[in-house]
Amino acid sequence: MLDDTPDSPDWWLLRLGRKLRARQRTHEEWWRYYRGRPPLPELPKNAQQAFIDFQRKSRTNFCQLIANASVHRLFALGVTGPDGEPDDRAMSWWQRSRLDSRQKLTWRLAMARGVGYMLVGPHPKRTEDNGRPSPLITQEHPRECIVESDPETGEPYVGLKAWHDDIDGYGYARVMFDDVDFSYRTRERCSGRRLPWGPDSWVWEGDEDGEPHDLGMMRLVEFGRMPDLGEDPEPEFAGVMDIQDRVNMGVLNRMTASRYSAFRQKYVTGHKFAKKTDPATGLVTVEQPFVPSPSAIWASEAKEASFGQLDATDLSGFLKEHQSDVRDMLILSQTPAYYYAGDIINIGADTVSALDILHVAKMREHIAAFGEGLETVLALAAAQAGVPEDYTEAEVRWANPAHISLAVKADAATKLKSIGYPLDVVAEEMGETPARVKRITAGAAAQALLSASLLPAPAGAPTAGNVPDDAGPLDG
Repeated sequence: MLDDTPDSPDWWLLRLGRKLRARQRTHEEWWRYYRGRPPLPELPKNAQQAFIDFQRKSRTNFCQLIANASVHRLFALGVTGPDGEPDDRAMSWWQRSRLDSRQKLTWRLAMARGVGYMLVGPHPKRTEDNGRPSPLITQEHPRECIVESDPETGEPYVGLKAWHDDIDGYGYARVMFDDVDFSYRTRERCSGRRLPWGPDSWVWEGDEDGEPHDLGMMRLVEFGRMPDLGEDPEPEFAGVMDIQDRVNMGVLNRMTASRYSAFRQKYVTGHKFAKKTDPATGLVTVEQPFVPSPSAIWASEAKEASFGQLDATDLSGFLKEHQSDVRDMLILSQTPAYYYAGDIINIGADTVSALDILHVAKMREHIAAFGEGLETVLALAAAQAGVPEDYTEAEVRWANPAHISLAVKADAATKLKSIGYPLDVVAEEMGETPARVKRITAGAAAQALLSASLLPAPAGAPTAGNVPDDAGPLDG
C-alpha cells in the first residue's frame, strides 16, 4: 500500500502518473492530426451527440487569429536609460526573469482576456551586490489576480493574487498595498476551479500586521488592453464576437447543405406508415423504416409508392457570405486583410504597408500603454534591488510593429547615415536590441581605430627613419 501523505514520493508517483496518463490521451490525439490521421468523417446518425459533434466542426476560430496578430507585433527589445544608453543592470534583471520570451505570455493574456499582470518580488536564489535579493518578475494570470485603482487619482491602490495549491488542497491569497502585504489561507480544503469567498472561508496566515516592504508601490502591475475611460478593458476581438458567431452559423449552414448535397435528402410518397402507441405516455408515433445509409435499399409493398430525392444546393452563396463576414471581422478589428488572403496575390511591399496602416497604429497605441507598465515594473525591480535610480524615467525599446523588408531597412539606414545620424541611432532604427547596439558601436569604433593605425603617414611627417639626429624634442 502506497503512502498517500501529500508531498511524499508515493504521493508524487500517483499524482504525476495520473497527470501523465491524462496528458498522453490528449497528446496522442494531437499526434494523429499531425500525422494526417484525424477521425474519419461521420455518416448521418439519428442521435443528439452526433449532431453536437457535427456542430462542433463548424467552429472557425478567427478570434485567436485577431489576438495573435497583435501579439506577434509586440516585442520589447530591452531597456535604456533616459539618455538612450543601454542599462546593464536593468537588462540583468530582464534576463534573469526571462522576459525576452515570457513577456509574450502577458501580451497574449491581455489580447485574449483583456488584461494581463506582472508581479515583482524577491528572487529566491540570487542577490545583489548590496546583499538584497535580486528582483524576480513573474507573469500572472487574470483568473488569479485583480487590481483596484484609486477612484480619485486612477493610480493602482490595492491588488489581490488568489490561487489554489494542488499539493495541499488549500486556497491561498495575498492582498497587496504599496507598503505592506497580507496573507490568507482558506479555512478548509477546496476545489481549484472555484475558491470560496464567504466571510468565514478565509483565515489569517502569518503576522496580522502584515509583511511590510519598502518598494513604495503595490507590487502587482496590471496591463489592460486599450481600456476606454471608466470602462473595463476588453479583448482584442471584443468588437467582432457577434460576427464570429455569424461566421460559425454560416459554416454550419454550409456544412449541412454540403452534407445533404453529397448525401441527398430522399422522400417517399404513397407508402402507408405503421403507427404505434407509447404505453407510458399514450403518444402515437410513426415508425420510420427508411433510414438513410449508403448500403440501404428502400422498398415498399404499396403499389402507389414512389421514391425520389431533392436537388443539390448551390454552395457558392454560402462561400461569398463567409468571405464577406471574415472581411468584416478583419476590418473592424483593424487586422491586416492579408491574414485572410482571398483574392490578394502578388502584392508588393507598398501594398503591404498600406494594408498595415490601421494595424500598426493600433499596435503603437498598445506599445505606449504597455511601455508605461513595463517602466513601473522596472521601478519596482529597482526598489527590490535597493537601487536609488528612478526607473520610471527609463525607456523600454520596442521592435518596430510594421513589417519592413531588410532591403528597405538597409536603404533607410544608409540615408540616415548620410545626413549625419550617429551609428547607434541608425542601429536602433534597424530594430537592434540595446545590447546589440552597444556591440555594434563598439565594433565600429574598434575597426575605425585599426584602420587609422594602418594608414600611411602623411608626407613630411616625422618617422623613425627620417628624424635628424640633432632634432630637438617635438612640441607638445
